[in-house]
Amino acid sequence: MRIIAITLPHAIDNEVATIRRLLADGIDILHLRKPEAGIEYCRHLLEQLSPTQRSKIVIHDYYELYAYYALRGVHINRNITHLPESYHGSRTRSCHSFEEVVRYKDRYDYLFLSPIFDSISKWGYTSAFTHDELHEAACKGIIDDKVVALGGVTPDKIAYLESLHFGGAAMSGALFRD
Repeated sequence: MRIIAITLPHAIDNEVATIRRLLADGIDILHLRKPEAGIEYCRHLLEQLSPTQRSKIVIHDYYELYAYYALRGVHINRNITHLPESYHGSRTRSCHSFEEVVRYKDRYDYLFLSPIFDSISKWGYTSAFTHDELHEAACKGIIDDKVVALGGVTPDKIAYLESLHFGGAAMSGALFRD
Protein backbone atom coordinates (compact mmCIF):
# COMPACT_ATOMS: atom_id res chain seq x y z
CA MET A 1 0.00 0.00 0.00
CA ARG A 2 1.26 3.45 -0.98
CA ILE A 3 1.54 5.92 1.89
CA ILE A 4 1.09 9.51 0.77
CA ALA A 5 1.51 12.72 2.74
CA ILE A 6 -0.39 15.87 1.76
CA THR A 7 0.81 19.19 3.14
CA LEU A 8 -1.50 21.67 4.80
CA PRO A 9 -2.59 24.47 2.43
CA HIS A 10 -0.70 27.17 4.33
CA ALA A 11 2.89 27.61 5.50
CA ILE A 12 3.77 25.96 8.81
CA ASP A 13 6.80 26.20 11.09
CA ASN A 14 9.66 23.79 10.39
CA GLU A 15 7.93 22.46 7.28
CA VAL A 16 11.11 21.53 5.41
CA ALA A 17 12.33 19.50 8.40
CA THR A 18 8.94 17.78 8.63
CA ILE A 19 8.97 16.91 4.92
CA ARG A 20 12.53 15.58 5.13
CA ARG A 21 11.60 13.43 8.14
CA LEU A 22 8.49 12.02 6.45
CA LEU A 23 10.42 11.10 3.32
CA ALA A 24 13.25 9.57 5.38
CA ASP A 25 10.72 7.59 7.43
CA GLY A 26 9.28 5.94 4.32
CA ILE A 27 6.48 8.10 2.97
CA ASP A 28 6.25 7.04 -0.68
CA ILE A 29 4.95 10.29 -2.15
CA LEU A 30 4.37 13.81 -0.85
CA HIS A 31 1.71 16.05 -2.36
CA LEU A 32 2.75 19.69 -2.08
CA ARG A 33 -0.59 21.48 -1.75
CA LYS A 34 -0.01 25.14 -0.87
CA PRO A 35 -2.73 27.39 -2.35
CA GLU A 36 -2.56 29.72 0.67
CA ALA A 37 1.24 29.90 0.88
CA GLY A 38 2.07 31.14 -2.61
CA ILE A 39 4.51 30.11 -5.29
CA GLU A 40 7.54 31.81 -3.74
CA TYR A 41 7.08 29.86 -0.51
CA CYS A 42 6.91 26.65 -2.56
CA ARG A 43 10.08 27.60 -4.48
CA HIS A 44 11.89 28.28 -1.23
CA LEU A 45 10.74 24.98 0.23
CA LEU A 46 11.71 22.96 -2.86
CA GLU A 47 15.14 24.56 -3.05
CA GLN A 48 15.90 23.22 0.42
CA LEU A 49 15.20 19.62 -0.63
CA SER A 50 17.53 17.30 -2.51
CA PRO A 51 16.80 16.16 -6.07
CA THR A 52 15.95 12.70 -4.68
CA GLN A 53 13.47 14.20 -2.23
CA ARG A 54 11.93 16.41 -4.94
CA SER A 55 11.46 13.36 -7.18
CA LYS A 56 8.88 12.09 -4.67
CA ILE A 57 6.77 15.28 -4.78
CA VAL A 58 3.54 15.86 -6.71
CA ILE A 59 2.63 19.55 -7.05
CA HIS A 60 -0.95 20.80 -6.67
CA ASP A 61 -0.99 24.52 -7.31
CA TYR A 62 1.90 25.75 -9.43
CA TYR A 63 2.44 23.68 -12.57
CA GLU A 64 5.52 25.68 -13.58
CA LEU A 65 7.43 24.21 -10.61
CA TYR A 66 7.03 20.65 -11.94
CA ALA A 67 9.69 20.75 -14.68
CA TYR A 68 11.96 23.31 -13.04
CA TYR A 69 12.43 21.16 -9.92
CA ALA A 70 12.08 17.76 -11.64
CA LEU A 71 9.11 16.79 -9.47
CA ARG A 72 7.32 13.43 -9.64
CA GLY A 73 4.09 14.78 -11.06
CA VAL A 74 1.11 17.09 -11.11
CA HIS A 75 -2.27 16.83 -9.40
CA ILE A 76 -5.25 17.97 -11.46
CA ASN A 77 -7.55 20.33 -9.55
CA ARG A 78 -9.22 23.73 -9.88
CA ASN A 79 -5.79 25.43 -10.12
CA ILE A 80 -4.35 22.99 -12.68
CA THR A 81 -7.19 21.82 -14.87
CA HIS A 82 -5.27 20.03 -17.63
CA LEU A 83 -1.78 19.00 -18.68
CA PRO A 84 -0.02 19.64 -21.98
CA GLU A 85 0.26 16.73 -24.42
CA SER A 86 4.03 16.68 -23.89
CA TYR A 87 3.66 16.00 -20.14
CA HIS A 88 5.12 12.66 -18.99
CA GLY A 89 5.04 12.77 -15.18
CA SER A 90 2.68 11.20 -12.69
CA ARG A 91 -0.98 12.20 -13.08
CA THR A 92 -3.28 12.30 -10.08
CA ARG A 93 -6.74 13.66 -9.30
CA SER A 94 -9.22 13.88 -6.43
CA CYS A 95 -12.65 12.25 -6.57
CA HIS A 96 -15.60 12.54 -4.20
CA SER A 97 -17.83 9.80 -5.58
CA PHE A 98 -17.55 6.29 -6.96
CA GLU A 99 -18.87 7.60 -10.27
CA GLU A 100 -15.90 9.97 -10.56
CA VAL A 101 -13.50 7.13 -9.78
CA VAL A 102 -15.00 5.03 -12.58
CA ARG A 103 -14.90 8.01 -14.99
CA TYR A 104 -11.26 8.98 -14.36
CA LYS A 105 -9.45 5.81 -13.26
CA ASP A 106 -8.05 4.90 -16.69
CA ARG A 107 -6.56 8.37 -17.25
CA TYR A 108 -4.59 8.73 -14.01
CA ASP A 109 -1.84 6.94 -12.11
CA TYR A 110 -3.99 7.11 -9.00
CA LEU A 111 -7.03 8.90 -7.64
CA PHE A 112 -7.81 10.18 -4.17
CA LEU A 113 -11.26 9.20 -2.92
CA SER A 114 -12.53 11.33 -0.08
CA PRO A 115 -13.66 11.83 2.55
CA ILE A 116 -13.40 8.24 3.76
CA PHE A 117 -13.44 9.20 7.45
CA ASP A 118 -14.20 12.48 9.23
CA SER A 119 -11.41 14.89 8.35
CA ILE A 120 -8.74 15.83 10.88
CA SER A 121 -7.59 19.00 9.09
CA LYS A 122 -10.90 20.29 7.65
CA TRP A 123 -13.52 21.07 10.27
CA GLY A 124 -16.99 19.85 9.35
CA TYR A 125 -15.74 17.65 6.49
CA THR A 126 -17.37 14.35 7.40
CA SER A 127 -17.21 10.88 5.91
CA ALA A 128 -19.16 10.52 2.69
CA PHE A 129 -19.27 6.72 2.61
CA THR A 130 -20.61 3.99 4.87
CA HIS A 131 -18.70 0.79 5.48
CA ASP A 132 -21.24 -1.10 3.37
CA GLU A 133 -20.82 1.32 0.45
CA LEU A 134 -17.02 1.01 0.61
CA HIS A 135 -17.25 -2.78 0.83
CA GLU A 136 -19.59 -2.95 -2.16
CA ALA A 137 -17.30 -0.66 -4.20
CA ALA A 138 -14.35 -2.90 -3.33
CA CYS A 139 -16.28 -6.01 -4.38
CA LYS A 140 -17.17 -4.36 -7.70
CA GLY A 141 -13.52 -3.43 -8.32
CA ILE A 142 -14.17 0.30 -8.10
CA ILE A 143 -11.78 0.51 -5.17
CA ASP A 144 -8.48 -1.05 -6.22
CA ASP A 145 -4.75 -0.33 -6.36
CA LYS A 146 -5.34 2.94 -8.24
CA VAL A 147 -7.59 4.40 -5.52
CA VAL A 148 -6.08 6.13 -2.49
CA ALA A 149 -8.15 6.76 0.64
CA LEU A 150 -8.15 10.36 1.88
CA GLY A 151 -9.96 12.16 4.67
CA GLY A 152 -9.41 11.39 8.32
CA VAL A 153 -6.85 8.70 7.55
CA THR A 154 -4.53 7.83 10.43
CA PRO A 155 -1.93 5.05 10.71
CA ASP A 156 -4.26 2.89 12.81
CA LYS A 157 -6.79 2.77 9.92
CA ILE A 158 -4.40 1.40 7.30
CA ALA A 159 -5.23 -2.28 7.94
CA TYR A 160 -8.94 -1.49 7.47
CA LEU A 161 -8.20 0.33 4.20
CA GLU A 162 -6.10 -2.60 2.99
CA SER A 163 -9.03 -4.93 3.71
CA LEU A 164 -11.09 -2.79 1.31
CA HIS A 165 -8.38 -3.09 -1.39
CA PHE A 166 -7.35 0.58 -1.41
CA GLY A 167 -4.03 1.00 -3.17
CA GLY A 168 -2.94 3.74 -0.83
CA ALA A 169 -3.62 5.89 2.17
CA ALA A 170 -3.17 9.66 2.10
CA MET A 171 -2.73 11.65 5.29
CA SER A 172 -2.54 15.34 6.01
CA GLY A 173 -3.85 16.28 9.45
CA ALA A 174 -2.37 13.15 11.03
CA LEU A 175 1.13 14.14 9.80
CA PHE A 176 1.22 17.93 9.72
CA ARG A 177 0.42 20.16 12.67
CA ASP A 178 0.21 23.95 12.81
